[in-house]
Amino acid sequence: MTTLVEPAESGEVDLRRRPGRWIGHWEPEDPAFWRAVGRRTARRNLIFSIFAEHIGFSVWLLWSIVVVRLDDAGWQLTTSQALWLTALPSGVGALLRLPYTFAVPVFGGRNWTVASALLLIVPCAGLAWAVSHPEIGYLPLMLIAATAGLGGGNFASSMANISFFYPEREKGWALGLNAAGGNIGVAVVQFLVPQVIVLGGGLALARAGLMYVPLAVAAAACAYLFMDNLAEAKADVGPVWSALRHRDTWLMSLLYVGTFGSFIGYSAAFPTLLTSVFGRPDIALGWAFLGAGVGSVCRPLGGRLSDAVGGARVTVGSFALMAAGAYAALWSVEHRHLGVFFAAFMALFVATGIGNGSTYRMISKIFRVKGEDLGGSPETMLAMRRQAAGALGVISSVGAFGGFLVPICYAWAKSTYGGIQPALRFYLGFFVLLLVVTWVGYVRPGSRMARAGV
Repeated sequence: MTTLVEPAESGEVDLRRRPGRWIGHWEPEDPAFWRAVGRRTARRNLIFSIFAEHIGFSVWLLWSIVVVRLDDAGWQLTTSQALWLTALPSGVGALLRLPYTFAVPVFGGRNWTVASALLLIVPCAGLAWAVSHPEIGYLPLMLIAATAGLGGGNFASSMANISFFYPEREKGWALGLNAAGGNIGVAVVQFLVPQVIVLGGGLALARAGLMYVPLAVAAAACAYLFMDNLAEAKADVGPVWSALRHRDTWLMSLLYVGTFGSFIGYSAAFPTLLTSVFGRPDIALGWAFLGAGVGSVCRPLGGRLSDAVGGARVTVGSFALMAAGAYAALWSVEHRHLGVFFAAFMALFVATGIGNGSTYRMISKIFRVKGEDLGGSPETMLAMRRQAAGALGVISSVGAFGGFLVPICYAWAKSTYGGIQPALRFYLGFFVLLLVVTWVGYVRPGSRMARAGV
């Protein structure tokens, strides 16, 4: 089989290209390779990965803003029912993240990006039909909302794929950008949907789903034309099972529940909380998007700070800020102060965004340290990179369940106690616990991970 030689600024590098845009030779840790052709190829794949993941996140969180207007479309839902509609896509997305990670080595990163983008047509079309037919009842509506979880699975495959394209020294920034581009889809959908559904007067909730059908097709087309498959990207079953045997995989899963799980859960619940707790659907429709927006923008900042001072230290700081935000939110609800409530949630979103970037940076660093401890041979380091990619899928899947639990916890507190204060007290204690876990496991002076600057 013939191979193609890709010209570069400093000579020619043989990427051992094969049909189907497969790259057989990839050495990002080699400075000469990276300067010659690696950086340019990685950047191109990152750009179109971000676009596809952005559309996936937008579809994932479509229901978070649509539920605010369902009553106006003929649906009569309680606060708990509305929160369940926002929680189900998060739960399904969490479940899909692990198989989506395995899809990368089976089909190729580029090929799976094409397929997963096209799958987004299902929840978009389902939403467009369901919101216009309140006679179908609540259970079918829940099942259709659950299909939006297809958008949540995209994250795991995208991050696992992109992690192979970049050298260790640039992973934090690259993964932060990739994740932020996806995360900001939450803010975009919460900003655009309220505008689009009232264009021309009246209310047309079906447009919320229909507007993303051509965008999903465009994401698939761009991935097909411009992305690559890496033969090295083998996050297969063996490395994943090996990753599961590491205590750190489970500790990082817990930390990711607190960072990303909080981000996606608060993003899903925030518009409904503004409406149900303070009776302000106008603010929910007009300003709730700011929370997901600032959280998304802060994610690459968390990665960049982690590259400089260590992800564990940044994560400790993010949990401290989350605890302060949860306390302020609790005070605001008890004293019925909307301004403090909104500001407290903005602080929570900033902290979760930074924590998302820092925890993801910790994962690759932890497995690199483990490889060095096992001798640091090229074969060992490659095996550890593959375990890290598999661990990313496990951690992102477990962590994303926080996005399911947050709205459910609010729904439980509201239906049982008539208010969300018990849920906020739980989150306050949970964030303090995670701060202690991070300190003991990765920052405590003298520990192996602290000495390595994880």
